[in-house]
Amino acid sequence: MALDPLTLRRALNVVPSPGPSRSFAPLWAAGFMLKGRGSAPCVLACCSSPPPSPVRKRPDVVVTREQGKNGKLINALGKYNVHCLEVPLVMHTQGPDTSRLPSLLREKEFDWIVITSPEAGSVFLDAWKAAGCPGVRLGVVGAGTASIFNEVLQSTEKSLEVAFSPSKATGKVLASELPVHGRGTCSVLYPASVKAGHEIEGGLSARGFEVTRLNTYNTVPVNDIDQGVLEEAVSAPVLAVASPSAVRAWMNLVARGEEWGNSVACIGETTASAAKRLGLKNVFYPSNPGLDGWVESILEALRSQQQVYVLKFMPLFLDFAF
Repeated sequence: MALDPLTLRRALNVVPSPGPSRSFAPLWAAGFMLKGRGSAPCVLACCSSPPPSPVRKRPDVVVTREQGKNGKLINALGKYNVHCLEVPLVMHTQGPDTSRLPSLLREKEFDWIVITSPEAGSVFLDAWKAAGCPGVRLGVVGAGTASIFNEVLQSTEKSLEVAFSPSKATGKVLASELPVHGRGTCSVLYPASVKAGHEIEGGLSARGFEVTRLNTYNTVPVNDIDQGVLEEAVSAPVLAVASPSAVRAWMNLVARGEEWGNSVACIGETTASAAKRLGLKNVFYPSNPGLDGWVESILEALRSQQQVYVLKFMPLFLDFAF
């Protein structure tokens, strides 16, 4: 359910709750520590009013991957005392070619199998095992995708080899750098998302590769997000997204994206480009996709939002102090 404009504005104007995380507390809170013209600290109090009831701490970051896949990011951010709210924006379903993949792996040998996302890797592994674990040579887009195969690579089964990753973790660079194997036409199997563009097969075909694409999974938005959770998510300074589909799902949920101006921390350049195309301005991303770079981009986005808080709220507290 999308937020109506009035609810969106109310969520965006929520004053951040007390007790934020130590490392990334909004700097407006420092206003309470400003001293007045005398030596005593500036204190705001009303003797006749009872103490306020505890307020739930506003999240620093909204993490949005599929249910069950946000744990590593939450743990990594927890080391910096970053408070996360988990709101899965997308989920994966089978693609139209899912059932074809095991039989194709049994029947045909490819020079390369190109894997460009962790989900594509997971779907491929299931099909590969169903096909009897044939010998395959993989080209993967980056370290995050390669990690999906760690368990198999550490086992005694040696029929699967991760043999290539590009100098920069993007599909465009992979298509330009994938080595030609053998002397004849080099064959490539590309298991992909239904929503993936044609950059990879187009780039490889232009170099003379014979590419077979199978749409083995689809990414669809989650539509049953609780309204209260969504309002809490809208108020968070940073949104962390790992796919263009997640960015589109978020924009559909907030309904009027021009009124939502907080920061977006993307897992990589492809997602960041999608965010910018959809009109988002405060977009952060690492040069190489992966957990470590993503965490750094999230921290950078948080620092950027802290500067916004200072500019917005510090004059108010200066008035109280002086």
